[in-house]
Amino acid sequence: MPYATANPDALRDSALRTLTIEQAAIDGLKAKLDGQFDRACELILACQGRVVVTGMGKSGHIGGKLAATLASTGTPAFFVHPGEASHGDLGMITRADVVLALSNSGETGEVTALLPLLKRLGVPLVSMTGRPDSTLARHADAHLDSGVEREACPLDLAPTSSTTAALALGDALAVALLEARGFTAEQFALSHPGGSLGKRLLLRVQNIMHSGERLPQVALGSPLRDALLEITRQGLGFTCVVAPDGTLAGVYTDGDLRRTLDQHQDVLSLTVDDVMTCPGKRIAPDVLAAEAVRIMEDGKITALAVVDPQGHPVGALHMHDLLASGVI
Repeated sequence: MPYATANPDALRDSALRTLTIEQAAIDGLKAKLDGQFDRACELILACQGRVVVTGMGKSGHIGGKLAATLASTGTPAFFVHPGEASHGDLGMITRADVVLALSNSGETGEVTALLPLLKRLGVPLVSMTGRPDSTLARHADAHLDSGVEREACPLDLAPTSSTTAALALGDALAVALLEARGFTAEQFALSHPGGSLGKRLLLRVQNIMHSGERLPQVALGSPLRDALLEITRQGLGFTCVVAPDGTLAGVYTDGDLRRTLDQHQDVLSLTVDDVMTCPGKRIAPDVLAAEAVRIMEDGKITALAVVDPQGHPVGALHMHDLLASGVI
């Protein structure tokens, strides 16, 4: 094939045309959300087993992504290749399951070949096709219409708009099920424990805070010099100031030190009470670390005192700890 020269304007025009056509395809789905969509949701919510997603070719790729999305949002699901299903993998499907079959034409041989077997098992079938009058759609217990007027491909051949529409409709189904189940962010994190998302959602302040000997603290009434030494010794950019009853009276930070130097001539004659921030930003140990990030960002600070329900300092948290743990 001869080398083709690229015209930047033509390339961008083609990309814009593709995005416009695919956006129109997604917009067209809104009018197709009817009682069939409700029925599909009802079947899946009532499922005692798993959602078995199947599809051939590009529909199979979309189906694989949809199965993964369902599984990570509270609906147990997995993908079965229809060709393999006819050669033994159909044994993965039980009477407690629901099958979600994708085919743009609704006539894909490898998928329609499964219909007699699914009917014999009595497994509920949800289909997603671009043709409501197709074989697959007519034999389904619920049909999701993902039809589009045309493909973004200028030859109207390569699956482009149709796969985009199927992907968007699958996401709509997954989110509707997620909300119907009352699925929480913490439940989502349980299926994503290894990534930064899971860390943001599961990690708590007590898991990463400095405590014990690593907790910077001085007593109320201490000379400012002692507070500066404690800040330097612990290297967290601040120290807790503790009242006689053991509660947190305030904090003294690097920022407070800069203000002290600007406003006072003889800093060595000061006590920490004279210049500390009172009461100071604080957080509980059982709070999600992501909440600590928000407090620091809103307050434009880099450290927090961690206090128990009685107000006693039990730890210290620095922005660097949140960075090191992957929360940020």
